[in-house]
Amino acid sequence: MPAGLMFSFCVFLLPSVLTHMNLVTIVILSRGKCGLSKCVTRYLVTMATADLLVVILDLILRHIPIRYMEQFLFIRSIPLCNIHAALLYAATDCSVWFTVTFTFDRFVAICCQKLKTKYCTERMAAVVLGTVTVLSCLKNIPWYFMFTSRYVLSNKPWFCDIKITNYTSLGWAAFELLHYILTPCVPFVLILLLNALTVRHILEASRARRRLRGHSSGESPRDPEMESRMKSIISLFVISGNFILLWTVYMLVLVANRIGWITRHVGIPLFVDEIGFMLQQLSCCTNTGIYAVTQTKFREQFRNVVKYPFLVIVKFIKR
Repeated sequence: MPAGLMFSFCVFLLPSVLTHMNLVTIVILSRGKCGLSKCVTRYLVTMATADLLVVILDLILRHIPIRYMEQFLFIRSIPLCNIHAALLYAATDCSVWFTVTFTFDRFVAICCQKLKTKYCTERMAAVVLGTVTVLSCLKNIPWYFMFTSRYVLSNKPWFCDIKITNYTSLGWAAFELLHYILTPCVPFVLILLLNALTVRHILEASRARRRLRGHSSGESPRDPEMESRMKSIISLFVISGNFILLWTVYMLVLVANRIGWITRHVGIPLFVDEIGFMLQQLSCCTNTGIYAVTQTKFREQFRNVVKYPFLVIVKFIKR
């Protein structure tokens, strides 16, 4: 793909696709007709909302200030880019860590039956999600001071211009390193660990159930419960692999760029930067989609949402 073409895709098509996917997910789940518990629904709706904010801040609002900077000169007197950066990184942290908290909630629900009744509740979900939101906002305040108030327009993802002193500052390098350790390196490890423990528990329970059913019936009939557990294992592996895959290229580009500024020997091709940016943005809809689309009732509600405008048109014509 020619340089700049992939970025054009990110600018024009990707925001629309991701925005509509997250909006549809929020609407369907908020109706509460997917057969999910209120706790799970709250997690999924909040995850989709955080992903939607990332799409708005990272894909749509990147371009509006640049496009209208000349028409509205008062924008230059506002540290808009600095505010934008802090909000964007906070929303990204929320998107990633909401996935971690939901993974932990499912781990508790499946593996810790004694703790399940106290932890897996709608009220606890609200407390956990609210705490993550506040901590994410506080953690990303320093990004306000990382950039200048000037947007950069170039043949790559547009964003704020970094202060020259921050490229060589050990303090900012340490902060940036800590930031990327917390998002997404630690979530990588936590999601893999929690999913591995969950899968092990499911397999052990399935083997025990298979032995029990074999002794009681003398044969191995179809077991819907075990089939459901196997679907859970597949979903967990898909979620982990999806999250790691979509963030890996982005992380490698960030590390290589930082090393490049220090050593002056590492150069990342523009198309690799664009691929990393696009894949990282795709993660803003796929995690919620994987959780939600695997639910049969969600698919039914989705079909109803898609058919609704056509039904309205047909009803209007018949009048």
